[in-house]
Amino acid sequence: MDNRVLVFLKYDCPTCELIRPLLADIQKKVPSLEIIVQDDRKLFPSLNVQEDNDLEISFNHEIEIVPTAIKLEKNTETVRLVGWDKKEWKELFKFSQENYTLPDMKPGCGSKSVEPGVFEKLAVKFGGIEFRSRNLQVHSFKDEIEFCFERGWSDGLPVVPPTKERVFLMLQGTKREPSELLGLMPPNLQPCTIEKVAINAVMAGCKPEFLPVVIAAVEAALDPAYCLHGLLATTWLSGPIIVVNGDIRKRINMNWKGNVLGQGNRANSTIGRALQLTIRNVGGGKPQEVDQATFGTPSKLGFCIAEDESTPWTTLAEDNGFDKNESTVTLLSSDGPVGVIDQISREPEGLIRSISESLKIINHIDMANASDTIVIIGPEHGDVFDRNGWDKKSTAEALYKATTVPAGGDFGMITNDSVENLETEKKNVPKFRSSGITLIRAGGAAGLFSAVMPGWLMNGESGTNPVTKEIKN
Repeated sequence: MDNRVLVFLKYDCPTCELIRPLLADIQKKVPSLEIIVQDDRKLFPSLNVQEDNDLEISFNHEIEIVPTAIKLEKNTETVRLVGWDKKEWKELFKFSQENYTLPDMKPGCGSKSVEPGVFEKLAVKFGGIEFRSRNLQVHSFKDEIEFCFERGWSDGLPVVPPTKERVFLMLQGTKREPSELLGLMPPNLQPCTIEKVAINAVMAGCKPEFLPVVIAAVEAALDPAYCLHGLLATTWLSGPIIVVNGDIRKRINMNWKGNVLGQGNRANSTIGRALQLTIRNVGGGKPQEVDQATFGTPSKLGFCIAEDESTPWTTLAEDNGFDKNESTVTLLSSDGPVGVIDQISREPEGLIRSISESLKIINHIDMANASDTIVIIGPEHGDVFDRNGWDKKSTAEALYKATTVPAGGDFGMITNDSVENLETEKKNVPKFRSSGITLIRAGGAAGLFSAVMPGWLMNGESGTNPVTKEIKN
């Protein structure tokens, strides 16, 4: 029938119950009226109804509230009434209001098709959703989490089974096409698509709104400047660390305050884990295979933090050419944190001495240019720099000058950069290349502490360079 009116109801809705007598009378006079119910027809004895127990009709007509009336002319929707509005329903059905005691307006109830956990199942079943990744069936008697362990998809901790419904819901976090190719993931150089990233984000425990951050982190990892293959294959400890800047930090409730490097924040924990799982499951970067780390580090489960942007210093995003309000990720490498204590210094020069002494011991006290380093300045140390007018650039320059090591030692990893800067009179050489100290502001308010986080070999073409990418919706 080309011209008809559909009315959607459910049993436990007071508004639907209210208009049942009216619909029973209208149905006698309007043959084109079809009443579709989301329950057993026996619950509606006064009406001639069509059951929609599997909710396919409700899904296809995008029903969010019941009652909903839809007028179709030549199978094209021309009118949609949501909830009860006596004036609108009277105009559609031409009934006499004197015969019914009905309020002028009454809101409807949520459709069963949009209840939590239902919509994604309907989308996968009836929405024509197709996935390019393999679909593996798990027998009902098999534990899904144990199945994921057996397939080698886990980092050693339980993962969330990536069902079609969960992956579909995760993909709603981005406007990008699931088939979009981001690049070839090392070490096995396998195609890495948005869909593949979404699958691993599900397993990591991410929410859909985290997905754009994970995608940006993957894009950074795939940038040749990051040298992901080298970082994976090294025998050293390091793994990736993600630093998030911009408005998205607040939107997804990231942590840049107390315990910023630890557990307890879902976004921080799962975004970092999703990157590592993508590297593992798409690229094949597994321990004791291509990943040859002698020790590794707990942070290789996943390492992601947000930066405190409430300070006078420029943010990491601004340092890399982005506006402060733009949402970005910067991918670096890190072994893990080493604490720096200075509860005495009240002048920047004293803090520079304390932090630089901690920096000198990285890798070996006589080794220069073996790696770059991240220095996280805690809030109370940061206040010392701020009160004395020291910005990020002057602080980094002071640390660079203060971190020299004796040139006479067998430090082995000396580079042209450090030779050119060799202080012939003092026979000292810079511990780091000129751009090798990255400063970040973060941490809890209590404690005159900072943290040093050395990374893997960071010497231009022979190692990892930090990479910043915009987070795109």
